[in-house]
Amino acid sequence: MSVAPDERAVVFHCPYCAEEDLRPSEASPRAWTCGACRRVFEVQLLAISADSAGKEAR
Repeated sequence: MSVAPDERAVVFHCPYCAEEDLRPSEASPRAWTCGACRRVFEVQLLAISADSAGKEAR
């Protein structure tokens, strides 16, 4: 699955307080506002590591 640079990635919880009360923010196209802790943050996938691809959990 790829996300275009101007599309907002879906997040399910705040990375700071773990609450799920998230709303899109107007700060940037990738920004989210947490209703619980009031932080504004961005989520961006940079790459998928080739080192971990295809390795089984031990």
